[in-house]
Amino acid sequence: MMGWPDGVGRRVLPETDSTMAEATRIAPELTGPEWILALNQTAARGRRGRHWAMPEGSFAASLVMRPGGGPAQAALRSFVASLALREAFLAIGVPAGAIRLKWPNDVLLNGGKVAGILLESLGSAQGVSHLVIGIGVNLAAAPDRSMVEAHALPPVSLRDQTGLQITPEAFLCPLAAAFDRIERQFATYGFAPIRTEWLSHAARLGDTVTARTAREETTGVFETVDEAGSIVLETSRGRRVIPAAEIYF
Repeated sequence: MMGWPDGVGRRVLPETDSTMAEATRIAPELTGPEWILALNQTAARGRRGRHWAMPEGSFAASLVMRPGGGPAQAALRSFVASLALREAFLAIGVPAGAIRLKWPNDVLLNGGKVAGILLESLGSAQGVSHLVIGIGVNLAAAPDRSMVEAHALPPVSLRDQTGLQITPEAFLCPLAAAFDRIERQFATYGFAPIRTEWLSHAARLGDTVTARTAREETTGVFETVDEAGSIVLETSRGRRVIPAAEIYF
């Protein structure tokens, strides 16, 4: 098992409203990156303010860090986090072929959603002062299917799919170590090697998918992810580059 990364803080809370909110509260006092793990959340949230269901034994943590660069650069940490989650799953014994990465910020296990990532930037128009990366993982149980939106992938848990049992505290260590290593790679070599690695594990690459935004829905073949992290679809009307959307298979 990987050791805890040097220079990275860690705090474990029995309960909080949400690790994202706690990370925002403590950000001004921090001198380096810090992970906040909560064993229970009373007001967890997912993308676009959706309620985040947290069955008992689930993993809920946020990393608060100073990313450097602007908002576009900060947003690429979703790919760093996806790869770190994959590496953490491998470290605890999940077969590599069972894990796929779904653009922009989900991790799939045997085709179902086992983990999700949420990014929030803190700062002003002049730049990003802090980045908060929230990560939720269904370790012991998955939310009921009725709690997810229509047409979304079914939620699954690590225990149900693999028989593996691990506590949130134990899962945090390989995740933090993997994130630290990949973040250092990102800082040294940029997004290109991260993008290449992510694409090698991408779910439904080369298949037809639907990208849905608040304004439109686009269906096409998932061709690639570009240098800015946008999904590229080959559609009946030509090539479309979409920076943010919900993807449906």
